[in-house]
Amino acid sequence: MRIVIMGVTGSGKTTLGLRLAEDLRAPFIDGDDLHSPDAVAKMSADVPLTDEDRWPWFERVGDWLTERPDGVVTCSALKRSYRDVIRSHAPDALFIHLIAPQQALEPRVRRRAKQTGHFAGTGLLDSQYETLEHLEPDELGAEIDVTRYSPEGAALIARAAIDAARRPAPR
Repeated sequence: MRIVIMGVTGSGKTTLGLRLAEDLRAPFIDGDDLHSPDAVAKMSADVPLTDEDRWPWFERVGDWLTERPDGVVTCSALKRSYRDVIRSHAPDALFIHLIAPQQALEPRVRRRAKQTGHFAGTGLLDSQYETLEHLEPDELGAEIDVTRYSPEGAALIARAAIDAARRPAPR
């Protein structure tokens, strides 16, 4: 199964993605590793990416998924149109959207930047929340409120969504 762990910066995409990939014995890639150096430089300066900056990245995410029968990738995928680009490569992709209020994520993002030097700072959260379009009913996926669950709890919920997606539709 091809799985995209999506959400704004600091929502826990990498933590959950690594856990699921290990559990599923599937390849994993952090979508941040697929960004161009120019995009990383912009985000490091707290400059939001434009759609023109993002389109090639979503193509690379879709290509990565297409190249393997199973895989877990993290990617913000904040707009339906972004997810559509990924689905144009991997129509069976399941999107697990990690949600939380912005005020809950700001301390996480500050702490991560201080501890690891991660390029995405709190300045990106405003633009990401303005851009965010939740999954629509016709999109294969699930939302998990990561302010209510530990990483272990979120992984269990994500695994239930994956298992449900694998079941054949009732006739």
